[in-house]
Amino acid sequence: MIKCPRCGQVETIMKAGFVRGNQRFLCKDCQYYFTIAAPDAIKTKKRRHQTTIIDIAQDLGVSNSTVSRALHGHPDINPNTRKAILERAHELDYQPNQLAHSLVKSRTNTVGIIVPEFLTQFFPNIIVGAQKVLIQAGFHLIITQSDESYETEVGNTKALLANRVDGLLASMSHDTNNYDHFLAFEKRDIPVVYFNRVTDELGTHKVVANDYQGAFWAVEHLIQNGYTRIAHLGGPPNLLISQERLRGYCDALRAHGLPVLPEYIIHGDLTVQKARIYAGYFLEMTPRPDAIFAVNDPTAIEIMLLARAKGLAIPHELGVVGFSDDPIAAHIGTGLTTVKQPTLDIGEAAANMILNLMQAEEKTLPPETVMLSTELIVRGSSLRQATK
Repeated sequence: MIKCPRCGQVETIMKAGFVRGNQRFLCKDCQYYFTIAAPDAIKTKKRRHQTTIIDIAQDLGVSNSTVSRALHGHPDINPNTRKAILERAHELDYQPNQLAHSLVKSRTNTVGIIVPEFLTQFFPNIIVGAQKVLIQAGFHLIITQSDESYETEVGNTKALLANRVDGLLASMSHDTNNYDHFLAFEKRDIPVVYFNRVTDELGTHKVVANDYQGAFWAVEHLIQNGYTRIAHLGGPPNLLISQERLRGYCDALRAHGLPVLPEYIIHGDLTVQKARIYAGYFLEMTPRPDAIFAVNDPTAIEIMLLARAKGLAIPHELGVVGFSDDPIAAHIGTGLTTVKQPTLDIGEAAANMILNLMQAEEKTLPPETVMLSTELIVRGSSLRQATK
């Protein structure tokens, strides 16, 4: 039973909203407003959802439009009213509904990115480069990873479409052979930029490292150090990085008068488990390869570990070269020779490309490929001539 503190009436009391978390009442008999603490049930209920403009309006006894104008800085609001609204919004931890606001503008100022794994620092470094550029341009980055699964990759694209991203940066999983989930963005005029793991089956915008040149340098370096039976443990044949690194390997052998032997070439799936199996195959061959050029550093490291377990001396009996310059490469044994890729630059270039595509007046632009240089980092795993 609520009693008016001025006239003592009970039957003429009615609710009149909330003021700073307290229930407001009006005595219709004497036209007196007063407040009492809101019941715990009401407070609990109010905490169950994100604070809205309606909550603030009801709390202060003003209209929804008044709250909206105050929060958006409109000048036609009484300064005291604006101050009260802004203070209450802060107290209630009000957060603007960016999705609703973006739907009105038909933009969300968000870009999605899909990477295949977080097991190494390669893709996180690319994300850092991309995010730096996008934040400076006023965009947010929604990060997803496929865990090298085509099905998860498809799910990621659906989630990013549901979040209405303005653009997509994508690096494919090792078993992606169907690209319909990426074409769904094109149908909605959402630009896509592919990086690192790309395919030539899509005439698209790409940012890649010069895989061919890096592979050529790596194999040529092995030849110059006296290795003549050089094998290649490659990646999935559907990926352009695998094709280009294989092409560089083959051309380096031919350039130095060495044969390209099919039995010395294996296509893997970029997993550690398969790397161990295929490395074991190479090391049991007769004649055994005296060097192996691996598609990436994790594969090369598995080759080194298995070779040592079998009692083979690196680099005297087996030379090993990887690709990507993983941080661990400098610390395994006397160090792994590898091809360094500019990961931060890849991220920055991909982000700049997607920004240009999103801001372009034309709906479609001719496909563009940005190719960045690589660098051969020489360490102990391949220096047989220097260690004799």
